[in-house]
Amino acid sequence: MLRGRHIVIVGPAHPLRGGLSTFNERFARELARENKASICTFRLQYPNFLFPGQSQFSNDPKPSDLEIDIALNSVNPFNWIVQGFRYRRKRPDLIVFRYWMPFFGPAFGTFARIVKSNGHTRVVAITDNIHPHEKRFFDKPFTRWFLKPLDGAVTMSRAVLQDLLGLDFRKPAEYNPHPLYDNFGTAPEREAACRELNLDPDCRYILFFGFIRRYKGLDLLLEAFAKANFGDKQVKLLVAGEFYEDEAPYHAQIAELGIQERVELHTRFIPNAQVASYFAVADLVAQTYRDATQSGVTQVAYHFEKPMLVTDVGGLAELVPDGEVGYVRPDRPEPLAEALEDFFLRHQPEDFKTGLQQQKARFSWQTLNAAIGRVSGLGE
Repeated sequence: MLRGRHIVIVGPAHPLRGGLSTFNERFARELARENKASICTFRLQYPNFLFPGQSQFSNDPKPSDLEIDIALNSVNPFNWIVQGFRYRRKRPDLIVFRYWMPFFGPAFGTFARIVKSNGHTRVVAITDNIHPHEKRFFDKPFTRWFLKPLDGAVTMSRAVLQDLLGLDFRKPAEYNPHPLYDNFGTAPEREAACRELNLDPDCRYILFFGFIRRYKGLDLLLEAFAKANFGDKQVKLLVAGEFYEDEAPYHAQIAELGIQERVELHTRFIPNAQVASYFAVADLVAQTYRDATQSGVTQVAYHFEKPMLVTDVGGLAELVPDGEVGYVRPDRPEPLAEALEDFFLRHQPEDFKTGLQQQKARFSWQTLNAAIGRVSGLGE
């Protein structure tokens, strides 16, 4: 466990929006219990032409309890050098990089080398991915540049740990599952949430949550949903999240499958203040990914104790024991449709409540704190 240290998390935070910012802010609060903790975030995270969504920025007020330094420019080497020397002078005991794609390898790797040259600061990473979902020619050299100065790393899936070791990473490294997203508060009453979201409370809902890209397999879920026979049950698919790619093929698929009346499309960025309402109306949370390492959506579902349907890819199955908290199925429409039928025809969400409560105890921020302490060599 880290205690009495000066720690800086480097990665997204307010005013940037999204799950990475939410994670970093929550972890900073955990670290701040017994350390001096702050976040160094981006002045420019992505050039606008590279960002697939509508906006990179949150409308929420800045957290009053966190120190957030808006400093880094991901594409300006002069900025990496200036900020590197600035943090070199600050002499934090530990810098924790949040690494999720090779695009940031040059900036983070340069920044880390400069800061470490003070002979005091240690640098480690929390790695969401080593190999990205969408491959580019520069992935391996950029990632190797970032990894070389690290003193250690924590991965949030065993698959990513194997990817890391496959790049001949010889520093301390260990797997620690993604902690629980426990910062969204308690869920409102279901009927109140339905009113807020303009949904029919007499229907039951399958929730697909988060930004939409091909690797997340919404098209697989749409086909499975169309194949499933729910008998006389009124079941709808609720898609809540922003398109990060062309949305036209999805609309065409919905029309071709003839399920327009049974699919609710809330395809926009969902602010943190509404997350609890979407999970309150959900009977089942579906993550029908084609490729995955881990998913923050899983940890939100655990927080609200919602059963899940996930595909047997990447690290999802290790987080969602089949039959205990939901279903693990191959990433094909037929077995996914069978799982949907089984849930809505033979089960109630309460059938999985005990398993969800038992499993969610595995995912604490304290265990991540302890893992960072071990790989950095600074823990007690």
